Amino acid sequence: MAALRHAPAAEPASAQAGAEGEEVGSAEQIRPVLVEDLVSGAVRVGADYDPATGQVSGQVDFATASVVDEAVAAADEAFTRWRSASLARRMSVMFSFRELLNARKSDLAQIITAEHGKVLSDAAREIQRALEAVEFASGIPQLLKGGFSENASAQVDVYSIRQPLGVVGVITPFNFPAMVPLWFVPNAIACGNTVVLKPSEKDPSASNFLAELFAEAGLPDGVLNVVHGDKEAVDRILEHPTVKAISFVGSETGTRNGKRVALGGAKSHMVVLPDADLDLGRRRRRLGRLRLGRRALHGHLRRRGRRPGR
Repeated sequence: MAALRHAPAAEPASAQAGAEGEEVGSAEQIRPVLVEDLVSGAVRVGADYDPATGQVSGQVDFATASVVDEAVAAADEAFTRWRSASLARRMSVMFSFRELLNARKSDLAQIITAEHGKVLSDAAREIQRALEAVEFASGIPQLLKGGFSENASAQVDVYSIRQPLGVVGVITPFNFPAMVPLWFVPNAIACGNTVVLKPSEKDPSASNFLAELFAEAGLPDGVLNVVHGDKEAVDRILEHPTVKAISFVGSETGTRNGKRVALGGAKSHMVVLPDADLDLGRRRRRLGRLRLGRRALHGHLRRRGRRPGR
């Protein structure tokens, strides 16, 4: 399993802000580490900031395309074994992960607050939603059933089966560093896929923590692989021929490369009905952005009176 862990920097320096992709001083550096070996090749780093102070609290090694290739290769190698694992085995991992996450949720909330900046109560609510997503994935066997129709046509039987795709790429934004990864990673793994997760470089440690919990829950090496980086890492995941499906907030890049795409895009969607008060709608939209910053969920659905013809 390729996970990223906190590791002391070789030569700690005084904390100071620096441009992304450049060397910056820090007391802690986040490096990509395989359970069995170090993933080499990171030549650029980004700053990890403490939002409470604005100071640099750590560094993130940015994965190169070759590092992403290593992670995809590890996932591809693990896929043959993991897809053959019984549903009972996969669900055992999911149940164990859920219990570990629930037991360590206060630790995860502290990590989210330290890197993202949301208050502890908001981080706790995010983790609760993440737990609900894991619980859903724990019931996935019921949804993986196929179908069979006997004699659908003259002497023709029809059946359908559900099979895992292979390596899945999950590219997540910064606003929900625990919840959004857990919308997709548990479901992909429970269905028998393997995953390359690229979280936001702005708050990467929550994904590190989740990867460690999955390892503790018994997930085999290579099934979940975490890489950190910027556009270079993202582009390589989107273009990699071995990656069969993508979950990310972005454009048509994934489908252009022949991959299935989930999520696709989100930014303050708002439904405006024919009888809406547009001035009121604009004011509500601005207010929502101020109150719910960094959530990408600012729009309100409102209707005044009855629609024409009803």
